[in-house]
Amino acid sequence: MTLVDSVSNPKQTLDRSVLMPITRRPEPVMVRGEGSYLWDDRGRCFLDFVQGWATNALGHCAPEVRAALNAQAGQLMMASPAYDNQRELTLARRLVDRSKLAHVHFSSSGAEANEVALKVARKWGRIHKGGAFEILTTHDAFHGRTLAAMAASGKAGWDALFPPNLPGFRKLPHGDLEAMRSAIDARTVAILVEPIQGEAGVVVPPPGYLRGLRELADEHDLLLMFDEIQTGIGRTGTLFAFESEQALPDVLTLGKGLGSGVPLSAALVNARAACLGLGDQGGTYHGNPLMTAVGLAVLDTVDRPEFLGAVRARGAELGAGLDELVRVHGGSARGRGLLWAYQLTSPIAESIRDRCFERGLLVNAARPTVLRFMPSLRVTSSEIASMLATLRSVLEAAA
Repeated sequence: MTLVDSVSNPKQTLDRSVLMPITRRPEPVMVRGEGSYLWDDRGRCFLDFVQGWATNALGHCAPEVRAALNAQAGQLMMASPAYDNQRELTLARRLVDRSKLAHVHFSSSGAEANEVALKVARKWGRIHKGGAFEILTTHDAFHGRTLAAMAASGKAGWDALFPPNLPGFRKLPHGDLEAMRSAIDARTVAILVEPIQGEAGVVVPPPGYLRGLRELADEHDLLLMFDEIQTGIGRTGTLFAFESEQALPDVLTLGKGLGSGVPLSAALVNARAACLGLGDQGGTYHGNPLMTAVGLAVLDTVDRPEFLGAVRARGAELGAGLDELVRVHGGSARGRGLLWAYQLTSPIAESIRDRCFERGLLVNAARPTVLRFMPSLRVTSSEIASMLATLRSVLEAAA
């Protein structure tokens, strides 16, 4: 009996009521993935331009990820954070050397990595800035769903969900250097931004923004922290998005693509920001060899000039195709590498998403007027063309 047969067997009823109702999902249940494609329990195939919200950097069930898991599972899966393991140390060295930072702590999710960054900023302010604790973030930012990460985020309505909220965050417009400059005072310890806002609908700041933030942080003796949970590990055509302006941060967080489908994230700091000591941070699964073995396999694949060059080439094709849709249907397109958004002229993004789903295409409605595209970094030209053709037909039908 195949997995599809097993899942669709009427004797094995799948009851959705056992899950907390935290999000709306379509009726089919996904059972298999390969590359750019997903299959559901009814045998339908979907072209996936969501890829776990940019998590599957190498596509579904990438052979490198499977091989790393299989090999490591036969050697050592868990040694406890009380002991070093070879894969953790090797991946840490690779990330430190490649980022030009100094130390790394591994976690299991992007929110956890951002929690580490927030702890670093608070402790650094206590040691070096006379108790300064306030962190400047941006409107519409998304940094995760823990209480501290939500307080740092600028997503509308979140401040009313779980009060009282953690204090110490000020929200400024993304991409506005002067607003950031005017907000700095004696309480300010750090600036935390996404180089490109993903959840907000792929909001790309003006050229020079990241470099300007670096200069602001240096001028006022602040920590500059970049949340690259979504933009890191090749997503924008360079290994790290900050490389586009050579704006090296003091603190860098990575996730999603680093594990390419397995739970792995990292928080990196330079020597200046390194202030956490014994007992300040930890986690049962942090840095376990099974996940860090996958991280090494992902870096081995992505961090090559020819791979990143292909990401940029496919990204240019995707951007050009979206521009053609804009020419016909209006709106605008924005993005970099293989992270793109289509700004629609009316709030029909969810309707377009649902119609695409009916035709076997998975896209994300990031906002009522914004569709977001996050394909595998290995997406092919023909898959991009297929996605654009389906989207074109849906837009024509909607018109």
